[in-house]
Amino acid sequence: MNKEAMDDFLKTTGALYDETRVRLLKFIDRHGALCICDLESSFGMLQSRLSRHIKILKESGFLTVQKEGRWSYYSIRTPLDRFRLQAVEEIRALPIELPEIKRLSRSCYID
Repeated sequence: MNKEAMDDFLKTTGALYDETRVRLLKFIDRHGALCICDLESSFGMLQSRLSRHIKILKESGFLTVQKEGRWSYYSIRTPLDRFRLQAVEEIRALPIELPEIKRLSRSCYID
């Protein structure tokens, strides 16, 4: 395995080695594109901590961001490669309790 492939593999598996990030992935997978404000209010997390987790998930290839004016919406990247897709499918099957979604405003949401 070349160094770039190994680095990508380690970044991907490292992103999954955190309960909060696994819960965020499952939450975003379940609810679709969400802005930071919705994730903040739903998880009751500080924006700085949440942003760090989202950045790791984005850099590891799980999330994509779509900017709409001043809002940024995070969703599961499509298409995912086989490894990341299998990881998301395993996360879907985990019996994880998720918080209720709390949308702060309709202007902070897209379908």
